[in-house]
Amino acid sequence: MAHVLIIEDDSMITAIERDFLEANGFEVSVAMTGKEGLKIFDGGAIEAVLLDIGLPDIDGFAVLSELRHGSVAVPIVVLTARDSWSDKVAGLEAGADDYLTKPFSPRE
Repeated sequence: MAHVLIIEDDSMITAIERDFLEANGFEVSVAMTGKEGLKIFDGGAIEAVLLDIGLPDIDGFAVLSELRHGSVAVPIVVLTARDSWSDKVAGLEAGADDYLTKPFSPRE
């Protein structure tokens, strides 16, 4: 079973993501802050990350850079309300494998 880390401070969005992933056979860990997400990532066998950019404690782009520094192989998908082309480019240049904007469909 693949282990996915969700780093998201919105509990409603987290619940949607977690429920969808668990219903499709994934193990899920959740972090509500960037610091908590980095700690979970460093401490476990995470196989994919869903990352919000607008976190309460650390800028999501900084979290993305730290995650990518820790592993080049783990897929990282940014799911954020920040939808400008400059944010998308910054996310992809920082190491995101994909960049999706909110609102989104769980199937997306």
